[in-house]
Amino acid sequence: MGDTAGKTLLYPAELKYVKTHEFIRVDGAEATIGITAFAADQLGDVTYVELPKVGAKLKKEAKFGVIESVKSVSDLYSPVSGEVTAINDRLSSEPELVNLDCYNEGWMLKVKLSEPKELDGSMSADDYKKFVVE
Repeated sequence: MGDTAGKTLLYPAELKYVKTHEFIRVDGAEATIGITAFAADQLGDVTYVELPKVGAKLKKEAKFGVIESVKSVSDLYSPVSGEVTAINDRLSSEPELVNLDCYNEGWMLKVKLSEPKELDGSMSADDYKKFVVE
């Protein structure tokens, strides 16, 4: 269970998760956002990631970018509202980082939270694991 194509998918307990398969790593008033191991595994080999510019304003549940893989093209949705403070520039030349290490090297953007209470609606690692198994 939780094993896809021979790989064990990890869901770090310190992160928060949303149903659109993004994760949130909260650090004070800032959050790092990316896609989960489950999403990366479902996409297959990521070939391109389109991200917003630093300074862009994001709204919770609104599209912020696009991710392309050998299998499909998918929209990326912001799990929180806020202002983009950094993007992972490495993804433009190394999109495979999303597959190799989605939670660390393959993060997508950092956001200064404008509505920290929005995090209350996100899932814990255990809740997200149950969600993807169903």
